[in-house]
Amino acid sequence: MVGLRYTRARRRNRFIGVNSAVSMIGIAVGVWALIVVLSVMNGFQKEVRTRILGVVSHLQIIADDNRLKDWQSLAKIAAQHPRVVATAPFVQAQAMLSNGQSMRGAAVRGILPGAEEKVADLAGHMRAGSLDELRAGEFGVVLGADLARALGVLRGDKIALIAPQGIVTPAGVIPRLKQFTVVGLFEAGLADADSSLALIHMKDAQVLYQMGEAVSGVRLKLDDLFASRAVARELLSKLPPDVFASDWTRSHANFFRAVEIEKRMMFLILALIVFVAAINIISTLAMAVVDKQADIAILRTLGAAPRSILQIFVVQGMVLGVVGTLAGVIVGVITALNIDVIVPAIESAFNIKFLSKDVYLIPDLPSDLQMGDVVSIGLMALGLSFVATILPSLRAANVNPVEALRYE
Repeated sequence: MVGLRYTRARRRNRFIGVNSAVSMIGIAVGVWALIVVLSVMNGFQKEVRTRILGVVSHLQIIADDNRLKDWQSLAKIAAQHPRVVATAPFVQAQAMLSNGQSMRGAAVRGILPGAEEKVADLAGHMRAGSLDELRAGEFGVVLGADLARALGVLRGDKIALIAPQGIVTPAGVIPRLKQFTVVGLFEAGLADADSSLALIHMKDAQVLYQMGEAVSGVRLKLDDLFASRAVARELLSKLPPDVFASDWTRSHANFFRAVEIEKRMMFLILALIVFVAAINIISTLAMAVVDKQADIAILRTLGAAPRSILQIFVVQGMVLGVVGTLAGVIVGVITALNIDVIVPAIESAFNIKFLSKDVYLIPDLPSDLQMGDVVSIGLMALGLSFVATILPSLRAANVNPVEALRYE
């Protein structure tokens, strides 16, 4: 009760009130900034993850020599796992694509269109044509938009596909070459896929690369993408020793590790704002102790224990921390939930563009507010505020009543 009254009482030193307001504002700004920044980083991570999984499956079963002969039985074993939703075989190889004087290297993926649509979301990224136009024996190809632009081809044009495996003849090794018809274009929003991925029918890929009935691997889709590591470990015990399972986090491990490190560093950097505000609480309480020395002495002579004096100033300091934290959380949550409205309004008002479509992969600021981040930020701010109250509160508890009242 006394601690709450002290937060509202008039002070002989007005600077204490100003310092208290600065402390609350500092904590609120720090909490607000942390919530907004982490939400935006979560949004970017989610957006890029969605685009990656539009091209890359949750899990892949691959052989050491890139030839999976008995893939049907392995697909059946994988399909029996309760978390596996769908399976699709594929052939992965390299090739050189040519159109007149334009040549580009490409990653060629042989797929079964019907099965591929169940494990990836490429069908949703088609800009022309469809995956169903890939038919065995017709040698059609679906290209990434950037790759097609580099080759200067559109839907219906012909391109030459040169396989690295050559044909041995008396005249030497002749590269294997086949003409393909462009039946579709896709744009997944990933530079690697849009600029270097070519999709053909799996049967055509098996013929072109002389794989017989073998495939490069089997792609799996799970009901929970975050369970991919656990499912991979469980499947490994059921697969032959020369076959292994690779999940999406391993195939793009560097990217997701970099994002995680950046998120942690941003948390630490922005937490310094809250730390500085907590230091202001120390100075505020230290001045309050000096200002209230006579009151402390009177309370002590009336029988108040040092522990009670300590609690009074802890409460006074925590009021600053709690009010600042609550204000920051409320403003931060509102900002994070409405960032898709706030950012365009600022861009329109000042005629600026934060993320240009010509430069950045994602032209808009995405936001993914996670309650775990909000709770951890709030607890961190309250924890720093509590720690900041300890030193000045101990000093108040150790005030000698005789010395404090000597000159009163």
